[in-house]
Amino acid sequence: MEVTFYGVRGSCPCPCEENRRYGGNTACVALAVEGHEPIVFDLGTGLRAFGLSQPTDGSFRGTALMTHLHWDHVQGLPFFPPADRVGARFDVYGPCQESGSLGEVFGELMRPPYFPVRFGDLRGDIRFHGVDVADLAIGDAKVKVRPVPHCGPTVGYRVELDGAVITYIPDHQAPLSLQGFADEVLELADGADLLIHDAQYTRAEFAERTHWGHCTVDYAVRLAAAAGVRTLALFHHDPGHDDDTVDGLLRGARELAAQVGAFEVLAAAEGCSLHF
Repeated sequence: MEVTFYGVRGSCPCPCEENRRYGGNTACVALAVEGHEPIVFDLGTGLRAFGLSQPTDGSFRGTALMTHLHWDHVQGLPFFPPADRVGARFDVYGPCQESGSLGEVFGELMRPPYFPVRFGDLRGDIRFHGVDVADLAIGDAKVKVRPVPHCGPTVGYRVELDGAVITYIPDHQAPLSLQGFADEVLELADGADLLIHDAQYTRAEFAERTHWGHCTVDYAVRLAAAAGVRTLALFHHDPGHDDDTVDGLLRGARELAAQVGAFEVLAAAEGCSLHF
Protein backbone atom coordinates (compact mmCIF):
# COMPACT_ATOMS: atom_id res chain seq x y z
CA MET A 1 0.00 0.00 0.00
CA GLU A 2 1.14 3.54 -0.78
CA VAL A 3 0.02 6.35 1.54
CA THR A 4 0.48 9.84 0.10
CA PHE A 5 -0.06 13.13 1.91
CA TYR A 6 -1.65 15.82 -0.27
CA GLY A 7 -2.74 18.18 2.50
CA VAL A 8 -1.41 18.18 6.08
CA ARG A 9 -2.46 21.53 7.54
CA GLY A 10 -5.31 22.23 9.96
CA SER A 11 -7.81 25.08 10.32
CA CYS A 12 -7.13 26.94 7.06
CA PRO A 13 -4.90 26.68 3.99
CA CYS A 14 -1.76 28.77 4.40
CA PRO A 15 0.89 27.96 1.74
CA CYS A 16 3.86 30.30 2.00
CA GLU A 17 7.62 30.35 1.81
CA GLU A 18 7.92 29.66 5.56
CA ASN A 19 6.09 26.32 5.33
CA ARG A 20 6.98 25.13 1.84
CA ARG A 21 8.72 21.94 3.13
CA TYR A 22 5.70 20.65 5.05
CA GLY A 23 3.05 22.40 2.98
CA GLY A 24 0.05 24.61 3.61
CA ASN A 25 -2.92 22.74 2.11
CA THR A 26 -5.56 21.25 4.36
CA ALA A 27 -6.33 17.63 5.12
CA CYS A 28 -6.24 15.05 2.34
CA VAL A 29 -4.42 11.70 2.39
CA ALA A 30 -4.69 9.03 -0.31
CA LEU A 31 -4.36 5.25 -0.04
CA ALA A 32 -3.37 3.42 -3.22
CA VAL A 33 -3.11 -0.30 -3.90
CA GLU A 34 -2.62 -1.62 -7.42
CA GLY A 35 -5.91 -2.86 -8.83
CA HIS A 36 -7.99 -1.21 -6.10
CA GLU A 37 -10.00 1.99 -6.40
CA PRO A 38 -8.35 4.85 -4.47
CA ILE A 39 -9.47 5.78 -0.98
CA VAL A 40 -8.90 9.30 0.32
CA PHE A 41 -9.14 10.58 3.85
CA ASP A 42 -10.91 13.96 3.90
CA LEU A 43 -11.62 16.52 1.18
CA GLY A 44 -9.44 19.45 2.20
CA THR A 45 -7.66 21.69 -0.28
CA GLY A 46 -5.06 18.97 -0.82
CA LEU A 47 -7.73 17.11 -2.82
CA ARG A 48 -6.97 19.32 -5.79
CA ALA A 49 -3.40 17.99 -5.99
CA PHE A 50 -4.64 14.41 -5.61
CA GLY A 51 -6.95 15.06 -8.56
CA LEU A 52 -3.96 15.78 -10.79
CA SER A 53 -3.01 12.09 -10.47
CA GLN A 54 -6.44 10.76 -11.43
CA PRO A 55 -8.24 10.29 -14.77
CA THR A 56 -10.52 13.05 -16.03
CA ASP A 57 -12.18 11.07 -18.81
CA GLY A 58 -15.16 9.91 -16.74
CA SER A 59 -13.55 6.65 -15.64
CA PHE A 60 -12.72 7.81 -12.11
CA ARG A 61 -14.05 5.63 -9.29
CA GLY A 62 -13.09 6.34 -5.71
CA THR A 63 -14.12 6.67 -2.07
CA ALA A 64 -13.64 9.49 0.41
CA LEU A 65 -13.66 8.89 4.15
CA MET A 66 -14.55 12.30 5.57
CA THR A 67 -14.10 12.85 9.30
CA HIS A 68 -16.36 15.91 9.71
CA LEU A 69 -17.71 18.94 7.90
CA HIS A 70 -15.43 21.74 9.05
CA TRP A 71 -14.21 23.89 6.16
CA ASP A 72 -10.62 22.65 6.26
CA HIS A 73 -11.87 19.10 5.56
CA VAL A 74 -14.33 19.78 2.75
CA GLN A 75 -13.12 22.72 0.64
CA GLY A 76 -11.44 20.59 -2.00
CA LEU A 77 -14.48 18.93 -3.58
CA PRO A 78 -15.38 21.79 -5.98
CA PHE A 79 -11.80 21.71 -7.29
CA PHE A 80 -11.65 17.97 -8.02
CA PRO A 81 -12.07 17.55 -11.81
CA PRO A 82 -12.10 13.71 -11.78
CA ALA A 83 -15.55 13.83 -10.12
CA ASP A 84 -16.81 16.52 -12.49
CA ARG A 85 -17.10 14.22 -15.49
CA VAL A 86 -19.99 12.22 -16.89
CA GLY A 87 -19.55 8.59 -15.85
CA ALA A 88 -17.40 9.25 -12.78
CA ARG A 89 -18.48 8.04 -9.35
CA PHE A 90 -17.32 9.28 -5.96
CA ASP A 91 -18.68 7.76 -2.73
CA VAL A 92 -18.27 10.06 0.26
CA TYR A 93 -18.65 8.66 3.78
CA GLY A 94 -18.92 10.94 6.78
CA PRO A 95 -20.55 11.33 10.19
CA CYS A 96 -24.32 11.34 10.50
CA GLN A 97 -25.68 14.84 11.08
CA GLU A 98 -28.30 16.06 13.52
CA SER A 99 -30.03 18.46 11.12
CA GLY A 100 -30.48 16.25 8.06
CA SER A 101 -28.77 13.67 5.91
CA LEU A 102 -25.05 14.00 5.26
CA GLY A 103 -25.69 15.03 1.66
CA GLU A 104 -28.26 17.65 2.65
CA VAL A 105 -25.99 19.23 5.24
CA PHE A 106 -22.97 19.17 2.92
CA GLY A 107 -25.18 20.80 0.30
CA GLU A 108 -25.71 23.76 2.63
CA LEU A 109 -21.95 24.32 2.65
CA MET A 110 -21.56 24.21 -1.13
CA ARG A 111 -24.24 26.42 -2.62
CA PRO A 112 -24.86 30.03 -3.63
CA PRO A 113 -24.24 32.61 -2.30
CA TYR A 114 -21.29 30.96 -0.52
CA PHE A 115 -20.09 29.12 -3.64
CA PRO A 116 -21.31 29.45 -7.24
CA VAL A 117 -22.18 25.76 -7.78
CA ARG A 118 -23.68 22.92 -5.77
CA PHE A 119 -22.12 19.47 -5.54
CA GLY A 120 -25.16 18.25 -7.47
CA ASP A 121 -24.07 20.47 -10.37
CA LEU A 122 -20.91 18.41 -10.79
CA ARG A 123 -21.34 15.99 -13.65
CA GLY A 124 -20.16 12.86 -11.84
CA ASP A 125 -22.24 10.64 -9.56
CA ILE A 126 -21.37 11.85 -6.03
CA ARG A 127 -23.06 9.85 -3.30
CA PHE A 128 -23.01 10.68 0.41
CA HIS A 129 -23.25 8.00 3.10
CA GLY A 130 -23.80 8.89 6.76
CA VAL A 131 -21.97 6.69 9.26
CA ASP A 132 -21.35 6.79 13.00
CA VAL A 133 -20.36 3.40 14.44
CA ALA A 134 -19.84 1.05 11.53
CA ASP A 135 -17.72 -1.73 10.07
CA LEU A 136 -17.69 -1.45 6.30
CA ALA A 137 -16.32 -3.30 3.30
CA ILE A 138 -15.12 -0.97 0.55
CA GLY A 139 -13.74 -3.16 -2.18
CA ASP A 140 -11.11 -5.29 -0.48
CA ALA A 141 -10.72 -2.81 2.37
CA LYS A 142 -12.13 -3.40 5.83
CA VAL A 143 -13.06 -0.03 7.29
CA LYS A 144 -13.88 0.61 10.94
CA VAL A 145 -15.66 3.87 11.79
CA ARG A 146 -15.90 5.16 15.34
CA PRO A 147 -16.80 8.53 16.92
CA VAL A 148 -13.93 10.77 18.02
CA PRO A 149 -14.14 13.67 20.51
CA HIS A 150 -14.12 16.99 18.61
CA CYS A 151 -16.42 19.97 17.99
CA GLY A 152 -19.58 18.57 16.42
CA PRO A 153 -20.16 15.14 14.83
CA THR A 154 -16.75 13.65 14.04
CA VAL A 155 -15.47 10.17 13.28
CA GLY A 156 -12.11 8.48 12.80
CA TYR A 157 -11.25 5.62 10.48
CA ARG A 158 -9.25 2.41 10.56
CA VAL A 159 -8.55 0.87 7.14
CA GLU A 160 -7.18 -2.66 6.73
CA LEU A 161 -6.05 -3.25 3.15
CA ASP A 162 -3.30 -5.22 1.41
CA GLY A 163 -1.90 -6.46 4.73
CA ALA A 164 -1.56 -2.99 6.31
CA VAL A 165 -3.56 -1.07 8.90
CA ILE A 166 -3.86 2.71 8.56
CA THR A 167 -5.66 4.78 11.21
CA TYR A 168 -6.74 8.34 10.54
CA ILE A 169 -7.70 10.67 13.42
CA PRO A 170 -6.90 14.22 12.28
CA ASP A 171 -9.03 16.18 14.78
CA HIS A 172 -9.14 14.96 18.37
CA GLN A 173 -10.18 16.94 21.44
CA ALA A 174 -7.86 15.85 24.22
CA PRO A 175 -9.10 15.82 27.82
CA LEU A 176 -8.30 19.02 29.65
CA SER A 177 -5.94 17.02 31.86
CA LEU A 178 -4.19 15.57 28.78
CA GLN A 179 -4.59 12.20 30.49
CA GLY A 180 -6.46 9.12 29.27
CA PHE A 181 -7.85 8.07 25.91
CA ALA A 182 -11.34 7.36 24.63
CA ASP A 183 -12.03 3.65 24.14
CA GLU A 184 -13.15 4.25 20.55
CA VAL A 185 -9.88 6.02 19.73
CA LEU A 186 -7.82 3.19 21.17
CA GLU A 187 -9.90 0.70 19.20
CA LEU A 188 -9.18 2.54 15.96
CA ALA A 189 -5.45 2.89 16.65
CA ASP A 190 -4.76 -0.54 18.17
CA GLY A 191 -1.60 -1.99 16.61
CA ALA A 192 -1.83 0.17 13.48
CA ASP A 193 1.05 0.21 11.04
CA LEU A 194 0.47 3.95 10.64
CA LEU A 195 -1.44 6.33 12.88
CA ILE A 196 -2.11 9.72 11.26
CA HIS A 197 -3.07 11.89 14.19
CA ASP A 198 -3.88 15.43 15.26
CA ALA A 199 -0.76 17.11 16.66
CA GLN A 200 -1.74 20.75 16.35
CA TYR A 201 -0.64 22.30 19.63
CA THR A 202 2.19 22.70 22.06
CA ARG A 203 1.20 22.46 25.72
CA ALA A 204 1.28 26.26 26.01
CA GLU A 205 -1.00 26.65 23.01
CA PHE A 206 -3.38 24.00 24.31
CA ALA A 207 -3.67 25.84 27.62
CA GLU A 208 -5.07 28.83 25.71
CA ARG A 209 -7.28 26.77 23.35
CA THR A 210 -8.54 23.92 25.49
CA HIS A 211 -11.95 23.74 23.81
CA TRP A 212 -10.89 24.21 20.20
CA GLY A 213 -11.11 20.49 19.46
CA HIS A 214 -7.48 19.45 19.20
CA CYS A 215 -4.59 18.03 21.19
CA THR A 216 -0.90 18.44 21.86
CA VAL A 217 2.00 16.73 20.15
CA ASP A 218 2.93 14.85 23.31
CA TYR A 219 -0.67 13.63 23.73
CA ALA A 220 -0.47 12.13 20.22
CA VAL A 221 2.81 10.43 21.12
CA ARG A 222 1.39 8.95 24.32
CA LEU A 223 -1.67 7.70 22.45
CA ALA A 224 0.56 6.01 19.87
CA ALA A 225 2.47 4.32 22.68
CA ALA A 226 -0.71 3.18 24.43
CA ALA A 227 -2.10 1.76 21.19
CA GLY A 228 1.13 0.03 20.17
CA VAL A 229 1.39 1.56 16.71
CA ARG A 230 4.42 1.10 14.44
CA THR A 231 4.57 4.63 13.02
CA LEU A 232 3.00 7.91 14.12
CA ALA A 233 2.53 10.72 11.60
CA LEU A 234 2.07 14.12 13.25
CA PHE A 235 -0.73 15.79 11.29
CA HIS A 236 -3.07 18.79 11.13
CA HIS A 237 -0.20 21.23 11.65
CA ASP A 238 -1.27 24.59 13.02
CA PRO A 239 -1.30 27.35 10.35
CA GLY A 240 0.97 29.39 12.62
CA HIS A 241 3.68 26.72 12.70
CA ASP A 242 6.36 27.26 10.07
CA ASP A 243 8.78 24.56 8.93
CA ASP A 244 11.32 25.27 11.66
CA THR A 245 8.60 25.06 14.32
CA VAL A 246 7.39 21.70 12.99
CA ASP A 247 11.00 20.48 12.92
CA GLY A 248 11.30 21.35 16.61
CA LEU A 249 8.02 19.66 17.50
CA LEU A 250 9.16 16.56 15.65
CA ARG A 251 12.43 16.44 17.59
CA GLY A 252 10.54 16.68 20.87
CA ALA A 253 8.08 14.00 19.78
CA ARG A 254 10.86 11.61 18.89
CA GLU A 255 12.57 12.20 22.23
CA LEU A 256 9.33 11.42 24.06
CA ALA A 257 8.65 8.38 21.87
CA ALA A 258 12.05 6.97 22.81
CA GLN A 259 10.99 7.17 26.45
CA VAL A 260 7.47 5.74 26.20
CA GLY A 261 7.69 3.17 23.39
CA ALA A 262 9.62 1.87 20.41
CA PHE A 263 7.95 3.36 17.33
CA GLU A 264 8.82 5.74 14.52
CA VAL A 265 7.58 9.33 14.51
CA LEU A 266 7.44 11.58 11.46
CA ALA A 267 5.83 14.90 10.62
CA ALA A 268 3.47 14.61 7.65
CA ALA A 269 4.57 16.65 4.63
CA GLU A 270 2.79 17.30 1.35
CA GLY A 271 4.01 15.02 -1.41
CA CYS A 272 5.50 12.49 1.01
CA SER A 273 4.60 8.84 0.28
CA LEU A 274 4.97 5.91 2.67
CA HIS A 275 4.85 2.26 1.67
CA PHE A 276 3.49 -0.61 3.76
